[in-house]
Amino acid sequence: MSSETVHIHPTAVIDEGCTIGRGTRIWHFSHIMPGCVVGEDCNIGQNVVVSPEVILGRNVKVQNNVSIYTGVTCDDDVFLGPSMVFTNVINPRSAVNRRNQYQRTHVGKGASIGANATIVCGNDIGPYALIGAGAVVTRPVPAYALVVGNPARQTGWVSEYGHRLRFGDDQQAICPESGQVYRLTEQGPERIQ
Repeated sequence: MSSETVHIHPTAVIDEGCTIGRGTRIWHFSHIMPGCVVGEDCNIGQNVVVSPEVILGRNVKVQNNVSIYTGVTCDDDVFLGPSMVFTNVINPRSAVNRRNQYQRTHVGKGASIGANATIVCGNDIGPYALIGAGAVVTRPVPAYALVVGNPARQTGWVSEYGHRLRFGDDQQAICPESGQVYRLTEQGPERIQ
């Protein structure tokens, strides 16, 4: 990593032993901890913490006030909205050290998590899923699923561009922005064009 290929605001704290990819921007008061990997072309907003062993893929956008705790991995093109929350222990207690009980959470390619949402650890988010603002995710979310509420419930399917998919009698839907065509299968949407 060189200062010519990564933009780091002077107030950010970058610990030795982390990996930061080319083209990444790290903003005010953020802390990148040892042992984590931040991919190329990421944007790490203000007041963000990236903990040890976290892996962020390429082009991950992390908005302000997000803490990404040990156990979280995000694939390429993930969006983490302002003040959203990951957890890594199911039953935290201040007086009980549970560092050896951190649970893993994986966020699939292209998924978006809205502002102030909470992802309870151990619940993976499928590729291109869309988690609504303020949702509390307490179970795994399938690929392309739209989930909202507390606890989060699936209310539909979305395209790779984040638009609601409306399937007809032929079990097909077209994204209004991209023109991509999807077929609804028993496993969920599948892009066919």
